Amino acid sequence: MFHRPLNRVQAIGVFVLGTWLGSCAPAKMLAPSQARGENATISLPMREFRAVWVATVDNIDWPSEPGLPTHVQKAEAVAILHGAAEMGLNAIVLQVRPHCDALYASQLEPWSSYLSGVQGQAPDPYYDPLQFWISEAHLRGLELHAWFNPFRADHPANPSQLAANAIARQSPELAVTLGDKGYRWLDPSRQEVQDHSLAVILDVVERYDVDGIHLDDYFYPYPSYNDHNDFPDDLSWARYLDGGGELTRSDWRRAHVDRFVERLYADVKTADSSVKVGISPFGIWRPGIPQHTDAGFDQHEMIYADARRWLHEGWVDYYAPQLYWPISQIPQSFPVLLSWWTRQNPHGRHLWPGLYTGRVKPNGWAADEVVNQVMITRGLQPDAPGHIHFSARALDGERVGADDDSLTTALSRGPYAKPALVPASPWLDADPPPTPELDVSVRGDAVLMSWRRAGGERPFLWVVYAERKLRGWEHHILPAGRTGFRLPLTLTEEQSGTEENGQLLSVAVSAVDRLGNLSAPQPRAIP
Repeated sequence: MFHRPLNRVQAIGVFVLGTWLGSCAPAKMLAPSQARGENATISLPMREFRAVWVATVDNIDWPSEPGLPTHVQKAEAVAILHGAAEMGLNAIVLQVRPHCDALYASQLEPWSSYLSGVQGQAPDPYYDPLQFWISEAHLRGLELHAWFNPFRADHPANPSQLAANAIARQSPELAVTLGDKGYRWLDPSRQEVQDHSLAVILDVVERYDVDGIHLDDYFYPYPSYNDHNDFPDDLSWARYLDGGGELTRSDWRRAHVDRFVERLYADVKTADSSVKVGISPFGIWRPGIPQHTDAGFDQHEMIYADARRWLHEGWVDYYAPQLYWPISQIPQSFPVLLSWWTRQNPHGRHLWPGLYTGRVKPNGWAADEVVNQVMITRGLQPDAPGHIHFSARALDGERVGADDDSLTTALSRGPYAKPALVPASPWLDADPPPTPELDVSVRGDAVLMSWRRAGGERPFLWVVYAERKLRGWEHHILPAGRTGFRLPLTLTEEQSGTEENGQLLSVAVSAVDRLGNLSAPQPRAIP
């Protein structure tokens, strides 16, 4: 996973799509942010959410198969995390509840069968996978967002029977069977269902040091899961009508999903206001909107998701519409759809689209398609850009083949060549942490930096700044566990790319809190 060393330089391609992107991207998108220090003007690090989904259902990304020994599961997880950090990503979105199961120690739901092969069976030797992922992610300076499927109760890929404590067995009246493919679904109209799914999510918020809670597009099931028959909630619908209900059946179903999303946001903020809430809906709100868009699928009427409303209401901290189409596909054009979503955001929440990175060769797309989508996202969201790749296996050179790993090369040497901080979320917290206390000393041909926290909240990251002759400022983003850094006084010609020696002129350090707020750097000249 992600761990193939980059062994060649390949062409990155054209990042900006000619005059189209030039006309839509504000000029400031390429201008460095500035902060006035005591003795110099410091360029601040760029901001961009760079994430990847790690899918566990059907062992898509991790673990590679059920029943692997604990040490192999851990090694695979570390490979994904190490590769993500090396590539320049800064966040992982890990699927921890594929279908009313748990990839962590839970008193509410059984262990996932994608770990052991048997639902309800803990890893052996025992460990808590979610805790392991969080610790290893934070060790590398990566955010870890926990991804939940709120209502899916069973999946045809499940290699096991449902455990005795699975909700679909404990309370069978809350679940329905869809066709003959092996899907089971909780009925979202049942209060007990919503209460249970929210309790599961809040349990994770309260017990684990997650950075975000994430839902994808599975609310009511896609029609194909039920052989294109209507969702079997006749009993619940009849009870609603008997109670005097006046909504249409479509509106009634959407109201349940709306209520769940609203409650989720409010309850997570009550439990821990620093945990971000994100949703990744199907990328087109309604067919024909925006003009000339033809989805062939209407999430509003088929999975009863009014995705635009959740963004309008501000029930999220970030939105990741699944824009799984290429730039030039006119009926579903990536830039046209992203531009439309940016205009549906009255609360100024983060808009970080999902990219179908798995479509890159040998599955069809050239690497430049994804690189250009990243650049378009920067142009349309210049102040707080971001995106999420689907999925981790698409960024694993070993899985896609030694001759087809140009995507990771193009990204890491192109738009990810410079490190980036996750954009701040000022509606949650806008207070920067104190600037750390910095000590600088020169030892031979190196500058040694050490720093210590200056009170306030515990930092999540550090940013080290280094100003070099003719090169300006460079940035190094370090995890909170690092409190020292070594910089060469001069660079070799190979390192600097010029005949100049890249002499180090000044340095600084900032603290970054859990919501991306950055302390003011105070530059120190190198004697």
